[in-house]
Amino acid sequence: MSEHLGGAAGSRTLGTSEDIGDGSIGQEIRQPQDFAFDEESEREIDRLLTKYPPSRRASGVIPLLYVAQDQMQRTTGSAWVPRVAMDAVAARLGMAPIRVYEVATFYLMFNTSPIGRYQLQICTTTPCWLRGSDHVVRACRDETGIQGWDETSADGMFTMTEVECLGACVNAPMLQLTNTDYYEDLDYDRTRALLQALRRGEHPAPGSTIGRQTSAPEGGPTTLVEAGE
Repeated sequence: MSEHLGGAAGSRTLGTSEDIGDGSIGQEIRQPQDFAFDEESEREIDRLLTKYPPSRRASGVIPLLYVAQDQMQRTTGSAWVPRVAMDAVAARLGMAPIRVYEVATFYLMFNTSPIGRYQLQICTTTPCWLRGSDHVVRACRDETGIQGWDETSADGMFTMTEVECLGACVNAPMLQLTNTDYYEDLDYDRTRALLQALRRGEHPAPGSTIGRQTSAPEGGPTTLVEAGE
């Protein structure tokens, strides 16, 4: 499967098949013609389905959509779920395809159009905003050249998405990287440094960028500081 990612969201394409709209005004995406789970995905699916009795296989729709999205990221560099992958999930679970489409389009952690290699999911909810999420947003735009939300940088490296609370309010402001890693206690300079490291092919350790111990105060724990207390 050939891949091209570039410019704003409206210019992203992937694969060699029909162009269809995904519901966004002026946006067309290129859907691949076929999709099959590879060996790694099949092993994961077999493991996941042991959690559900045969009559409740449909309960595995969210985990299997994750498997499909992870495979797309692993094989194409873009973490998204094309329509044919949704069909493959439906067939594997014995579900009507429309039921899988409903789930995939409802939950924001599933991308139904191609994204860049890294998805910058930036929280702008009140706690992060009060702690400086505007500086994180500005740093991402300055570093990537992205001007709006849900756009991909011209080099195909980054897609920038606005999200609601990700549950890391104590260590705000923060961003989530492609559904997996949290980077917390960010400011303008630390955000740019993070993106520059990703561009170099490095993957900085997730968590607090100021060395905070989990969610302890910035100066360190103030209680239970010694063993046995």
